[in-house]
Amino acid sequence: MPTFCRHNHLIQNCSICSREQSIEPRPLVTSSTPGGERSAGSTTRSVREGRSGQGRPRSAGRSRGPGGGVTVRRLRTTVDDGYRCSLVPGLKSQLEAEGLAEELAFSATRLRRLGDDPPGLYQEVASAGDIEERTWLAFLIAYLGPLPDAEDPFRDIRSARTAWATGVLPGLDGVATGPRTAHDPGRGSETLRAYRGWAQRSGSQASAYTGEPAWGSQRRFARVFERLALPGLHRAARFDLLLTLGQTGVYELEAGSLGLGGTDEVTVAAKRALGIGDSMLLERRAAQLAGACRVPLAALDLGFYNWERGKRYAAGLAPDAQPDQDLLGATTGALGL
Repeated sequence: MPTFCRHNHLIQNCSICSREQSIEPRPLVTSSTPGGERSAGSTTRSVREGRSGQGRPRSAGRSRGPGGGVTVRRLRTTVDDGYRCSLVPGLKSQLEAEGLAEELAFSATRLRRLGDDPPGLYQEVASAGDIEERTWLAFLIAYLGPLPDAEDPFRDIRSARTAWATGVLPGLDGVATGPRTAHDPGRGSETLRAYRGWAQRSGSQASAYTGEPAWGSQRRFARVFERLALPGLHRAARFDLLLTLGQTGVYELEAGSLGLGGTDEVTVAAKRALGIGDSMLLERRAAQLAGACRVPLAALDLGFYNWERGKRYAAGLAPDAQPDQDLLGATTGALGL
């Protein structure tokens, strides 16, 4: 009877579980084409050729970005040093666990700042001004993204913004965007028009985000997150938008799940760290990790993103911002570091 591992592969075909359980990996790679069997040695040679750039398939290790460009994902080479923690069963390296603990603490620090002392344009979102203009500004911040490593991360958002009441869309030609931007120059203003149409069908942005008055903050977050699946508005932008509006007190919104799925960096990182691919189990393990680390579940979004990326994106905070020590102590303690 064939045995399947936690990654939903035959156990002898899984490079991770076969090594953990001292099972000899399958020696042959088979193909559906005639003569498709190749020896393990020829497979190794093919991998070496791919690394040297010879005979490598065009799609190997690369994926198309939102603008049609190529996104290169780095190969993880961290050595198994014996680290084990039930909260992050996918991690076998203390170095990676330390990096994850730092990024979770940094993301939780940013959430604290958004609620207590919002930086830059986030301060206008949190102000007592017109709710439609504040909501529109929050959308533009999430859609374009604060710039990394800039003295003014909101510089281009500030120059491009328009007033909601005018109905005029921002001109985005030549506008610099952050690494998590949803703006694709190839789409032009399609996503902006779709957003305005979405709000107008509810009568206003406030009505669209509020939904049913009886909804709790988590249900409201989940329902609006689903309804905001507009052309070009990817998961990261929708999640950060609702997170911003909730943390700054514009609407009662609280993330009860991460909305994982697809191939974005947060979902990929969650699968790696939490050691599972099923979306429901990922969400459950993510909630357990957040609870043990004593950080909001929403902190795992930017935390996972920065950890997977290998470079910290401050997302509106100063480029040299550091995690609060109490939060760092909580995350490192929970991961047994």
